[in-house]
Amino acid sequence: MRRKILWLVVAVVFSGTFGEAQAPATEPASTPSSVTAPQAGSPQSQTLPPSAPAAQAQVPSSGPLRQLTVQDAEALAIKNNPRISVYHLLYLASNQVTREEKAAFYPTISADLTGVDANQGSRIAAGNLNSPRLLTRAAGGLVLSQLITDFGRTNNLVATSALRAKAADMNAAATADEIKLAVDQAFYNALQNLALVKVAEQTVRERQVVSKQITTLFTNKLRSQLDVSFADANLAQAQLLLLDAQNNYQAALSMLSQVLGYTSQQQFELVETNTEITAPPDSASRLEDEAFSNRPEIAAQNYEYQAAQHYQKAERDLLLPKVEALGVWGKVPYGSELNGAPAFIDNWYGGIGANVNIPIFNGFLYPALSKEAKLREQAAGEQLRDLKDRIANDVRTSWLNSITAYNRIGVSQQFVTQTNLALKLSQERYNLGLSSIVELSQAQLQQTQAEIQYAAAKYQYRIAEAVLRFQVAAP
Repeated sequence: MRRKILWLVVAVVFSGTFGEAQAPATEPASTPSSVTAPQAGSPQSQTLPPSAPAAQAQVPSSGPLRQLTVQDAEALAIKNNPRISVYHLLYLASNQVTREEKAAFYPTISADLTGVDANQGSRIAAGNLNSPRLLTRAAGGLVLSQLITDFGRTNNLVATSALRAKAADMNAAATADEIKLAVDQAFYNALQNLALVKVAEQTVRERQVVSKQITTLFTNKLRSQLDVSFADANLAQAQLLLLDAQNNYQAALSMLSQVLGYTSQQQFELVETNTEITAPPDSASRLEDEAFSNRPEIAAQNYEYQAAQHYQKAERDLLLPKVEALGVWGKVPYGSELNGAPAFIDNWYGGIGANVNIPIFNGFLYPALSKEAKLREQAAGEQLRDLKDRIANDVRTSWLNSITAYNRIGVSQQFVTQTNLALKLSQERYNLGLSSIVELSQAQLQQTQAEIQYAAAKYQYRIAEAVLRFQVAAP
């Protein structure tokens, strides 16, 4: 009797295995056999399995999907993302400020047309000192003013605006780097969720086979209703995992579409072009030096500091004289003064001269402006020092995170190997009646968790690499 039962169990297992073999074979995204397990801190390189065509999960499509690599995604974001346009326009506006300050070097020419109908008996007006000659006349002429020197104030204002324009350019470059980082994070997050979808789909298929086997055994009164309930519960758990994975994948695509500058969600076939995994650098000190040299934020703040220095000098120069050349030329074709005038009096007029404006006292306004500019200059210097400290800390933190993410790949691969072996042994023990459904369910759960962690570990390292590249402003 025991031999008959054993043969029946073997027949059921064989039928379930044969049915699984007939199903379309889909290699899980987290196949561990193609990755060499790294030791902790080992500099050995690893190779990711080739990416399978990224079919969309439960999303209808009217045609072939557009293939998208991470390089294509970065180029699309630079072209379409509105933040890029904002900072580019601010940079162009800053250049116009430089032209505004340079205008002081050029002459100012204006034309005047004046007509006066005066009371001939009036000569003095109240409220200010004025010319005692108030005559009826009509005249037109030109007025020219040219700055000769203001002892460096205009030069410093021009230098200030030019440096702030350079800072705006660096801020635009920093924004482009931030957009690229956001693209990389969204792209690899979508790939990670797609890998989890494939893991969930494989888990559902495997647990469907187990559920079918146990149900057949129960029908032949070789297994209890409890075993069937455990198997169905495991299948339902896998189906819930698949639903969550599909939802997270669509959410990741939505985030990627937003970063790329699209107003609606796009469906892409994500293609991973670089499958080789290399170890992170051995030391963070060299990375800190690269960050200080390459980060556009540091360059922008340095330009702001230099601009504050020039502006402080410009405010100090308000205390110095200002020398201008002046000139007027025009004609008085009609006026009461010309009626009955001798023939040698000409109705054309003109003159040139110079004016020196010497500030003497204005309520201590200019000293206060100079002191304010000096304090703002010191604040800009402290901001630069604080920025360098924060970037150095971010570089070290990103480097440590990348090392941890790199080591997790090898550990998670070992986890997958051990859980696969444990699941195989548990399945055999259960088929032979040597263990309960609880042991098999626990082995299935651990194997699924290992596959999920391994699939996530690879792309989490990709994201850690992208963050480290951003921190040191590497290409």
